[in-house]
Amino acid sequence: MRLESVTPTNYEAALALSVRPEQEDLVAPVVKSLAEAYVHPEHAWPRLIYDGERLVGFLMAFLDIPWNPDRDPADRRSGLWRLNVAADAQGNGYGRFAVRAVCAEIRSRGGSRAYVTWEPRPGGPEAFYLKLGFRPTGERSGGQTVGVLDL
Repeated sequence: MRLESVTPTNYEAALALSVRPEQEDLVAPVVKSLAEAYVHPEHAWPRLIYDGERLVGFLMAFLDIPWNPDRDPADRRSGLWRLNVAADAQGNGYGRFAVRAVCAEIRSRGGSRAYVTWEPRPGGPEAFYLKLGFRPTGERSGGQTVGVLDL
């Protein structure tokens, strides 16, 4: 498994990635993530997940963003913004690989915590993130649970 940058050669394949139909309300499509990466280039870190030559997923990290600048301007966070693993590739460790890769990138930039948010509903990714060691902070972001992992 490896990560690759999104390029003119592979972006169309990235746009074609889709999660399972019952997960579509849990994560934005890749096209929205790439648009957000375009308008927030100083904070977004989009990458494609490959297994050999096969594209199996997309991730996007957020790096050093002001979390709540009105309350605490010093509170800057990094973490996993998006994770899309292709419907037919799920259950093979790609999500785990993606989270670990984001954590390694955050560590390489001097970070000591990784954050993630998830939709708190049956069939959502909460169990996945808890199993990886994230713990709820007690905060909500857009109705989603905020989790943190000490690196």
